Order: sequence, then C-alpha cells, then structure tokens
Amino acid sequence: MVSSRRAALRGASPALLAGVKAALTVLSLALAGVLALLAAGSVRMARRVVTPAARLPDTRILALDTGAQTITLSRTPDTELPGRYGLFTTGSSSYVKLGSVLSEDETSVKRKLLTHIGSDASLAPDAAFSGWYYDRPEQLHLDFTPELIGSTIGPCPAWLFPAGDGETWVIQIHGRGTTRAECLRAVPVFHGLGVTSLIVSYRNDGEAPRSRSGTYTLGATEWRDVDAAVGFARRRGARRVILMGWSMGGAIALQLSLNSAHGDIIEGLILESPVVDWRVVLEFQARSLKVPTAVSGLAIEALQTEWASPLTRSGGAIPFDRLDMVARAAELRHPILILHSDDDGFVPSDSSHDLVTARPDLVELQVFEVARHTKLWNYDQERWSDTIRAWVTERGLAPS
Repeated sequence: MVSSRRAALRGASPALLAGVKAALTVLSLALAGVLALLAAGSVRMARRVVTPAARLPDTRILALDTGAQTITLSRTPDTELPGRYGLFTTGSSSYVKLGSVLSEDETSVKRKLLTHIGSDASLAPDAAFSGWYYDRPEQLHLDFTPELIGSTIGPCPAWLFPAGDGETWVIQIHGRGTTRAECLRAVPVFHGLGVTSLIVSYRNDGEAPRSRSGTYTLGATEWRDVDAAVGFARRRGARRVILMGWSMGGAIALQLSLNSAHGDIIEGLILESPVVDWRVVLEFQARSLKVPTAVSGLAIEALQTEWASPLTRSGGAIPFDRLDMVARAAELRHPILILHSDDDGFVPSDSSHDLVTARPDLVELQVFEVARHTKLWNYDQERWSDTIRAWVTERGLAPS
C-alpha cells in the first residue's frame, strides 16, 4: 500500500504537487500565527498579574446635586450595593464618601454624599468605586503615629494606632493594587478591644521601596517585609500578634504564618476576601474577562518558569505550588478566621471553603452573600465587626 501511494505521488502532476506544498505552507503559517497570538496573549496576561496596577475608572458620574448632596452613578454590581463606600474622583475632589442608595433604575444609582461637596465643585465623569471608605488615618479620630519599618528592601511606611496595654497587636496587610488605607476600616473594632493596630506597606505597593523588578511575587517575597513589621512590634512590646490580610494580603499573611522568624508570637490570622490559591483566582478572572483557557494556562505556566521571567518581567519564577495553601493545609498551625462573600466577583470563595474542609480544626469561615470583594465591612459592618470581636475574645486575645 505504501509503495502504491509513493507511485501515485511520483505520477502526480507538478501542478498538484505545487498545490499540496502551498497548502501545507499556508497551514504551517496559520498554525504559527495562532501559536504566536496565544504566546503574545499569555505574556500580556502574565505581565498584568505581576505588575502593580493603577486604579482605573469603573463607573461614571451621571449627575451631582450639591443642594441635596446626592450623586448619581452608572449602575454596576458594586455601585448598587447597600452600605457606605468611597469614590475616587478627579477635579475639585479626589475622594468622596458615599452613603446609602436613595433610588435606582436599570442604568443608574443615586446615592447620598457623606462628604460635603460645594456648589462650585467640578468632578470629571470617570470615577472608581471603592470599599475603603476612610482614605486617611486622621479620619478615624484616634491617636496614631507614622512609622518606618526597616525591611531588607528599605524603610516601609506604616501607621501605628496604640491601644490597650500594648501587648496584643494586629498587623494589617493590604491587597494587590491598593495601599494601606484599605485597612483603616478595621482599626476601630480592634481599638475597642484594646488591640494595637499596625498598618503596613510592602515592596512595590507605591508607598514602600521598589524591588529590582518592580513587580509583585503574589506573596512569595512580600511576606518578608511584613515579617520585619512583626519584629518591629516585638521590639515595641508586643507579646501576641494577629495577622490580618485583605485579598492578596491574605496570601501574604498565610506565607508569613508558615515562614516567620517570629512565629512564636503569632496567635492567629484574620483573612478578608483572601487569595488562598492563586491558580484558582487567575483562572476565574480569565473566564470573567473571556480569556481563552489556553492563554490563561500558558500565562500561569510562564509565570512559574524561570526562563520566561524576562518575558513576563516577574523577576523570577512565581512558586504557585508554595502559594497553594489548600495543598499545604497540613502545614498550618495558627487559628484562622476567614470572612468571604460567595458573591465576591473577583477572588472566588471556593478555596476558602476548601481550606475549611481541609483544616476544620483551625479554620473558621464566615460566609457573606451579596457583598463583593473586600466590601464586607461596607455591606454589613455590624456582622463583620461582631464576628471579629467574638473570634478575638474567644481566643483570649483581647486585653482584660
């Protein structure tokens, strides 16, 4: 049979052979083009993951009533949420506080302004909705001092809110693409418990020093800067430390709990909307953005490969296996409280549920609904605060 095929090919006309060769060339070029597009897409996604993100507009200001002190925004899953929030703006104000929803329709949401806006105000239409609420430490009306934490990367700015006898501290770690102001919401509940709050920065977050690559390692190295903060707390008299991490700050807190040189004074972790397994998060976000599975898979593979780091600009391989805390659940040794919404919309709660299943002896999960990513305090401040108070008190971490 093989010889007959060869004979047929030998007998084929030159025109037919030329056509076959041309078709094969076109197919090869097309395949190369597809592979090139996949590779380019994966590199773009990989760079986006590790590059510190600028805050981008995600809603529009449709109307501003300075007489009634109301603002109308385009409707999104965030802007329609009940509760208190913030809005990053440009113009005569850079940040305003938002109150409850007053009215809504299919395309817009009118909210109460909790920051007074004068009649001569001028705000650009593009704005960014935020769960921060407080954007400066002075707004808490609590005594605080600015501090510098000496890390191997350089001095990292922090805010210190003293409380109680100074022996129990909570060290708060903000998430990806934000700064330490994200954590201010939690200070009052800890202050009321007599727990000192230290709100820290870490490499490449826009406040702390920049690393050589200037990119995130998703918790794999950032934990060292927070470990320096634990050492700072210890030198200032802390005998017990709680780590509280928001979003990527949760991934940092989990790495710190396993690797800290001061693990003997870490008493527990509180994680708000945490990243527990980066692969799950990145795959979820890729699906949300309608990125092909092949592209997201290649991006993750590139990020965890040393040879691809010059392309991804990650500064080195990202150790996704080391950052997968469900797989490493047996190594955990500190009690953990997780606060996570099943409607998070950015960091899915699946891995938080999986971590409870893997370590029910250590991990407690409080599931919220409707509230979105790192907006649980905003959505239900009473439940959020009561849950933290109860967990801290039950473990004897609140000074008597």
